[in-house]
This record gives sequence, structure tokens and C-alpha cells, in this order.
Amino acid sequence: MVHLPPLVEPAGELTPDDVARYSRHLIIPSVGTEGQKRLRNARVLVVGAGGLGSPALLYLAAAGVGTLGIVEFDDVELSNLQRQIIHGRSDVGRSKADSARDSILELNDGVEVTLHRVRLDSSNALELFEHYDLVLDGTDNFATRYLVNDAAALVGIPYVWGSIYRFEGQVSVFWDGAPGGVGVNYRDLYPEAPPPGMVPSCAEGGVLGVLCASIGSIMVTEAIKLITGIGETLLGRLMIYDALAMSYRTVGLTRDPHRIPITELIDYEAFCGVVPPAESDDAAITPGQLRTMLDSGTGVALIDVREPVEWDIVRIDGARLIPKDRILSGAAMADLPQDVPIVLYCKTGVRSAEVLAAVVGAGFSDASHLQGGIVEWAKQIDPGMPIY
Repeated sequence: MVHLPPLVEPAGELTPDDVARYSRHLIIPSVGTEGQKRLRNARVLVVGAGGLGSPALLYLAAAGVGTLGIVEFDDVELSNLQRQIIHGRSDVGRSKADSARDSILELNDGVEVTLHRVRLDSSNALELFEHYDLVLDGTDNFATRYLVNDAAALVGIPYVWGSIYRFEGQVSVFWDGAPGGVGVNYRDLYPEAPPPGMVPSCAEGGVLGVLCASIGSIMVTEAIKLITGIGETLLGRLMIYDALAMSYRTVGLTRDPHRIPITELIDYEAFCGVVPPAESDDAAITPGQLRTMLDSGTGVALIDVREPVEWDIVRIDGARLIPKDRILSGAAMADLPQDVPIVLYCKTGVRSAEVLAAVVGAGFSDASHLQGGIVEWAKQIDPGMPIY
């Protein structure tokens, strides 16, 4: 366990309203007025206002963190509301960044909220991170995690990481340049990204909504400890939470002596083996084109590469279910027809693009995938279709 000095210097005197609002903090001896002043002076960046970002942003604001930055470019969907508690029913269709800002200011109008409506990438991460003391990341893809880790390491700030899937969550603190030479980073936990499709996302496998609160609150707890210098952080430890067993356990992490130092940002999608959008778009068809193919009667093999539970919720008529993992492993390649065109689809087009690359690589030349997946199909062709 690692005790670290306070990350942030204290701000000026607290106002009478501050004393009233944060009184439950002030009477904790290890926090007190000094700790609350540090929180007010802190600048925290949260990547994503989704499942983990929602409780994290709300509790950071409630705790009195002075400046909150939000990196978010997506809009609120109805399916988000099962776990993304910073948004409400009236926010569906709005920018998540705007919705999150409004909820934060309703909770605590003393917080300065800075919105970054961009897709975080190697071109903007360093400049953005330089304005903050630490970053919290709860995104569900490996490319972004490596990007956040490397950018935080280069800028020299700590990185609080959280991950959730179905009934399990993980949390740790990474800080390559931590005082005392005790720093570790995300690459010490995952030296290499797993092959595409090996680790399902929440969109593919689901997540218990309340798990977000459990993991998000731990992330905020770590942020508060880093800012104020109290307690023992998770730097050098990985915490694993199993909601079904209601158990927490920690695993020690150490710096990999063979790890190559981080000197620059790279192409993280290429590093993680993600199919480049341009490559997958070349073989993408629109919902309208698929509708024409299906109506023509000339024959097309429509393959749904989602999971069986997703198939049970909604599907496109005439489709056949062959889950992504069975195709990528090679187990179901023989089940794919070679005498008719193949059209693959998933929820949003991400998984089907991965499968398409494997199918084309296996010699299926007449193959394509549905651009935007079943979500776009519902918007353009079947508005009454339920979207999960």
C-alpha cells in the first residue's frame, strides 16, 4: 500500500456557504478545512459521461472539486438510463456533455464545468491533459485506456481507471512518475492489448446498472485521497469486485522491468488491432441498400453476429444468428455460405466490421456489413423496432 503526499495545494479561505455545504467533510480530522480547500483547488478530468462517468462526476461535484472537465461527444439514448444516472428521461437525444453539466450545476453551482466535445485521440490528449491535476477514465475500450494511460504518463499526472462487465468491476490507480519511485501504469497490468473480440464490451455482454455506482464511487474515493493526501491509494494494487459473491479482493501490481518507456503517443486503434473505419466502410452497405437486397429475392445470407441474448431482444427478419466469437475463432467459418452474398450486422456496426475483416481474410470475397448496425436499421427502416 502506498501513501502519497497531497496532489493539490489548498485554495483560499472557505466561505460560510462552503462551511455549511461541506460540514460533514470538515469534521473529519484527516480531511478538515485543509483537505476541503485542496478539493476546491483541484482540476479533475473525467473521460466519458457514461456508466462510470455518471456517478464519478456527481460525487466529485458533491465533494467540492473546483473544476471538472468532461470529455464526451455522444448523445443520450434511452438504453443509457439503466445505469447512467447523471442523465434523465428528458435528456434523451441531448448531448451527454450538456446533460452532465446541467446535472452537476444543479447539484453544486460552485463547480466550474469545462466541456470537451471531442473524440479523445493522439492529436488532442496531451494538450487537454496539461490543464488538469488528474484524470478518471471509465471507458470500455482498450484503445482509449492505453491512450489515457500514455498521455497521463507523459504529462505526469495520475490516472484513476475503472472497468465494469456484467457483475464484476475493477479499479486501480496508475501514476508512472509517482513520488518515491513507486509508479506503475496501465501497461504493467496489460503489457499488450488482447486480440479484438477477446474481451466483450458492456454493449455486447451487458452490465448490472448498479455496478456503476459501486465502481464509480471507488474511483472518486481514490481521486479524493490523491487530491488531499489521505489514506493509502490503490497505486500498485488492482481491486476486483464481484457483485454476485459480494466480495472485494486486491492483487498487487509492480513495475515491469522490461517495459519500454513511454516517449510519445501512437496509433492506439492500430496497436489494439481495431479495424480502421475507412477499411470497414469500403465494404459497408446502408440500411436502404440492405432492404433492396432483401426485397429483390436474389438471395443474401444475412448474418447476425451479436450474442444470443441480444438476438432474443430484437433481430432483423430473415437473419441467422452466428455470434462473433464463433466466427473469429474459426469454429463457424464452415457455416458461412459461399454461393450468395454475405451481409453481417451487429448493434452499431463495430463488431460486424471486426468479423468482416476476418471473413474477407478467410477468402469470402462477396461479403459486407451493415453500416450503423441494427440501430441504424431501426432509425431508417423500422422505427417501431425496440433498441436496447
